[in-house]
Amino acid sequence: MSSPALVRQSEDSMPATAVAEAGPAPAAPPKTPPSFGTLALRWYRLNQGRLRATAIGIASLIAFLLVWHLLTTYRVVFFVRFTNVPSPLAVYASFTKAIHDPKFLMHIVLSCRRIFIGFSLAAIVGVPLGLIMGRFKLVHEIIFPVAEVLRPIPAIAWVPMAIMLWPTNEQSIVFITFLGSFFPILVNTLHGMSLVDPVLVRAAQCLGARERSIFREVYFPASLPHIFTGLTVGMGVAWVSLIAAEMISGQYGIGYFTWEAYSLVQYADIALGMIAIGVLGLGSSLLIRGAGQLVMPWRLT
Repeated sequence: MSSPALVRQSEDSMPATAVAEAGPAPAAPPKTPPSFGTLALRWYRLNQGRLRATAIGIASLIAFLLVWHLLTTYRVVFFVRFTNVPSPLAVYASFTKAIHDPKFLMHIVLSCRRIFIGFSLAAIVGVPLGLIMGRFKLVHEIIFPVAEVLRPIPAIAWVPMAIMLWPTNEQSIVFITFLGSFFPILVNTLHGMSLVDPVLVRAAQCLGARERSIFREVYFPASLPHIFTGLTVGMGVAWVSLIAAEMISGQYGIGYFTWEAYSLVQYADIALGMIAIGVLGLGSSLLIRGAGQLVMPWRLT
């Protein structure tokens, strides 16, 4: 007889009183929760790369402000003249004054509204058009030559034509913003469609997928990284186009605010307008990248 059988036989032969006297098996000791230090160390190891990048970014911004302060304080002239450039303290004083001015806030709100309308229209038109052009050769042959002729024209060159095309300045500025962001979105969507693996398309066709399913399950997910690259680039170009249009034909907006400050020789407001444009552009790009991470969670792994 094997040893496990002997053990079971001895347990079965034990009287009930002996089992009762032995009592239940001792319970396992409760697990103690990890301490705060352990959790903090674990979180630091998981986010070490991001913390390092954040620390380097903060240090670079502080170094930039320090160099800016020194160059403007000592009025350095070395190929570039810093005699009339405002100091960071002067720009901060202008910011504290402008933040309580409803007119400055209105400039920012109007610029953001124009960006939202123009960029949204460009995305709504550019992404589906790029997908269709990438899938159907005839559509590509019809539209692509026209797009390639219009794409190199800068946004400033469109200002007189936009004023003639649209009845109001507001509509012409939105149109210029639309053009600035439309072509990067269209070109990057086309590039993403051209890189789709044809093996995936043939596999979907062999499984009986129809054209709509191939678009939804193959082409669109494979092109998403390039689409969001086009959206990010298009947002940057949209801000460039918007500021140019506001400086030339606008009456309100952060671009008009910056140009008006130059006309009134208010140097601190010029720098404030430039910084506001940079911050708004950075925030817009971060929103698009965040949306891309939500739509494409597989790219985080």
